[in-house]
Amino acid sequence: MALAQGDPRDNYGPTNIGPKAKVKAKPKSKAESKAPSKAASKPAQKQAPAMAKPRSKAASKDKGEPADTKAKAKSAKASAKAGTTGSATAAAPAEKPGSPRETHLAIPFADRLAMQSALSWTGDYSGPIDGDFNDRLVEAMKAYQKRHKSKITGLLSADERAALIAAVEPRRQEVGWRVVEDPVTGARVGVPGTLATRMTPGQSGTRWSSAQGQLQIETFRIETGATLEAVFEQQKKQPRRRVTFNVLRPDSFIVSGTQGLKKMQVRGYARDGEVRGIVILYDQAMEGTMDPLVTPMTSAFVPFSSYAVASTGSTGVLRRKVEYGTGLVVSPSGHIVTARQLADGCQVIAVPGLGSAERLAEEQGGELALLRVYGAHKLAPIGLQGAAAGGDAVTLVGVADPQAQAGGGSVSVAPGKLRRDGDTLTLEVAPAPGFSGAAALDGQGHVVGMAMHRSSIMAGLADAPRATVVPLARIAKFLEAHDVTPATGHAGAEPAKASVVRVICVRK
Repeated sequence: MALAQGDPRDNYGPTNIGPKAKVKAKPKSKAESKAPSKAASKPAQKQAPAMAKPRSKAASKDKGEPADTKAKAKSAKASAKAGTTGSATAAAPAEKPGSPRETHLAIPFADRLAMQSALSWTGDYSGPIDGDFNDRLVEAMKAYQKRHKSKITGLLSADERAALIAAVEPRRQEVGWRVVEDPVTGARVGVPGTLATRMTPGQSGTRWSSAQGQLQIETFRIETGATLEAVFEQQKKQPRRRVTFNVLRPDSFIVSGTQGLKKMQVRGYARDGEVRGIVILYDQAMEGTMDPLVTPMTSAFVPFSSYAVASTGSTGVLRRKVEYGTGLVVSPSGHIVTARQLADGCQVIAVPGLGSAERLAEEQGGELALLRVYGAHKLAPIGLQGAAAGGDAVTLVGVADPQAQAGGGSVSVAPGKLRRDGDTLTLEVAPAPGFSGAAALDGQGHVVGMAMHRSSIMAGLADAPRATVVPLARIAKFLEAHDVTPATGHAGAEPAKASVVRVICVRK
């Protein structure tokens, strides 16, 4: 009966909403205009369903706007009284050295993202995973510390972060968690891969579902000029839906309740005249499994992301059957270091001109993989022992994807610029496809690291860099751990070209 009333063929997505469907917003009272988020969310909050049972006040205080909005508003008001002008950033008071915010932002960006994501899995945090510091995150960290009988500081130490991430990792692995880029809408979506095993086209996005449709996750994208309010009203009126909670905000909405015998959650977001969203439907018989996943899934959904990041931990991902990348020859006996993501799940790894390669090792929790080809002669290893000159300008030496060079396989160079965030080296502009594993050279031609595309997966993170550079020291340490001595060599792009090879991964 559950399957009969929860037919996976149900039309539950947006349907032909165009300019004519615009809904005029009702005039707001003075009180409403002063506090739109409170007016919009308070009445609805009373009806909120138990889609997921948060363990802390932080996870249940979703009243429309982030908890630090009031603080920002007070700061802006104070600036206005003082007669200041310009951007909010310019008007904001300087951070005090050693302040909680400053301490939090000193944590590497990837670690901040991983911590926020993990807190969404524990039920302590509900909100965007963006690495930022706000009151909602502070309350989540305090709730986590209180539950674990730690000193309540509102900031997690390195040991606490490690324990938190380690604790949720088995749960991610159990459901086959992955975050993928939706090829239709461009949004980033968190998918429990062991539950949603099928991927098919949706009405205006992509649908992930279980074999018999008990679970359905579908994205949508509306570019017809429909207002956010029009889409919001249309989602509430879908056939067989019983809405128990709904809230409309200036740039987003939430609709939840039931549809037939399925639980239902819809999120929609607007930007630049376009609405993107996600619909999550699952049989009530699955609520024990799915209710705890709703918060991680909605937090992981990033509708207008132009970036994606490799994940820490679970790395299930939709991958190409034939994928191209770059490798660096690091020993005369055929050792090649390349991107770990490129070498994942390969039935065959081929290096044109050298033959098949064996995968020997991978960097534990990192981004490097070590390959080896046998029987090759006169290989020229790249020099990894030169003194780096520093600076932000780099030259990338790699082999672009065949589609980026008309089917060719030539080694080429491309300029790049580094941005430094603590120990993280980010490329401001991602290189061409195929350059994952490319050498990054400084102004004197010495290797400073290896470029890595990070465009496949992450546990629900907000905008983050498409490409980073793995520092030279990490590469050298990885090689030494596997008895490969980093070679010396001549500096410059031309000598580096002789040590750069194309790596081809063929998957089943």
